Amino acid sequence: MSARGQVSAGELLQLVRSGRAVTRGALQQATGLSRATVGQRLDRLFRAGWLREGAGGPVGSPLGGRPSITLEFDDSHAVVLAADLETRHARAAVLSLTGEILAEHSGTLVVEDGPDAVLGDLGHWFGELLEKAGHRAEEVCGIGLAVPGPVDTASGRVVQPPIMPGWDGYDIRGRLARAFTEATGAPQVPVLVDNDANLMAYGEQRTGFPDCSAFVLVKVSTGIGAGVVVDGSLFRGIDGGAGDIGHIRVGTEALCRCGSYGCLAAVASGGAVARRLAEDGVPAASGSDVRDLLAAGHPAASALAREAGRQVGDVLATVVTLLNPGVLMIAGDLAGTAFLTGVRELLYQRALPRSTAHLHVVTSRLGERAGLVGAGALVVEHLYAPERVEERLMALGV
Repeated sequence: MSARGQVSAGELLQLVRSGRAVTRGALQQATGLSRATVGQRLDRLFRAGWLREGAGGPVGSPLGGRPSITLEFDDSHAVVLAADLETRHARAAVLSLTGEILAEHSGTLVVEDGPDAVLGDLGHWFGELLEKAGHRAEEVCGIGLAVPGPVDTASGRVVQPPIMPGWDGYDIRGRLARAFTEATGAPQVPVLVDNDANLMAYGEQRTGFPDCSAFVLVKVSTGIGAGVVVDGSLFRGIDGGAGDIGHIRVGTEALCRCGSYGCLAAVASGGAVARRLAEDGVPAASGSDVRDLLAAGHPAASALAREAGRQVGDVLATVVTLLNPGVLMIAGDLAGTAFLTGVRELLYQRALPRSTAHLHVVTSRLGERAGLVGAGALVVEHLYAPERVEERLMALGV
């Protein structure tokens, strides 16, 4: 927090949103600001429509007196749009500022069709979803997008994505902002882009494991990737490449879509399992096909999923030893009993007991919505960060 005399309206909003100080008196105590200064800062937030008064709190003095009026973040003043792209499928939603999904749509979108077409289609989806949710396009404060490739978060561009041909270095943020405006007529809004496993991890950690200081999610679908949340923040590495475990060499000579041989994704992803099934005459072309076969109890699919789990578990033993997470979550098309059994077999066999003594290995709680929830949360945390609150209040003239 800033020096006491410089505590901003954005920092007061952060205190209220986090629950650390939810009355005027508590804000004074937390910041050292005078009652008048707190009142002035809060007045700006009320005029922007970002704060509201809630119910009276408990009486603070044993001598009695009026209950303190609590302050609440008003999540009704705006909405967020989010989308989660996979290789042949996408999901999009309108979310409240507190993460509630207000309207949702899923359908076929093929990333190989290229960013211009795919992002243009998403713009149309967003327009239809806003109408379905009963919200005006002018209420949208930002858009979050999850993509199946490594992202340089400073620019919002994917960097050499193995399964997104034609997307390398493309201005995703600019195109999606224009697509939203073209579809709705509303002014352009900020667009944030991140890797799908990152955003799934962010959504799952925030909603299900907020007290876990080291959280790892592994998504096993067409490819394999991991998202890491440390002390409540995404760990991306220096240029967005952290968590790309699908391209760790595992000692085979299988050709990966990245052009290298022996990558984990080439032998243990949903796409790899689908290819092996197809070679044996089982109709399967993608990780989603494998997921359907697993749900139907197909014996060959279950056996191959368990084998893939063992291969991933071998790599995760190193990940767990390095990061010492409290939660390791398995998500994606293969995240069922057979795959999880294989992961556990090798993970507990190879990792040091010290590394797994307090480890919880679980499957996704949010399921297919994890990326949407994470993308929405990323936008909200970005737009309501203290320094950005000041910029936005000034732009609003309050």
